[in-house]
Amino acid sequence: MGKRHSPEQIVRKLRQAEAQLASGSTVSEAARELGISEATFHRWRNQYGGMSTSEAKRLKELESENARLKRLLAEKELDMVGSTVSATVRASVAAGVL
Repeated sequence: MGKRHSPEQIVRKLRQAEAQLASGSTVSEAARELGISEATFHRWRNQYGGMSTSEAKRLKELESENARLKRLLAEKELDMVGSTVSATVRASVAAGVL
């Protein structure tokens, strides 16, 4: 996997690419200049186009927080399923079924 760029770096590189495109460069030339693929350029432009660096940073923070909360929810649901299974097994053992 390639190197990761911070949201601020991405916005800065997009601004550089937009300046190159405005001066007549092609997308492939601009991407090569920035050391990224054309696909990465288009993905970044779709995700970060028109954002300021602070907005891009905030987006990344919110995405990280959302992922953390999803993990916590999944762990909690697994704990609840595990305790339900444990209670069922204990009840079966107590009843002499297992």
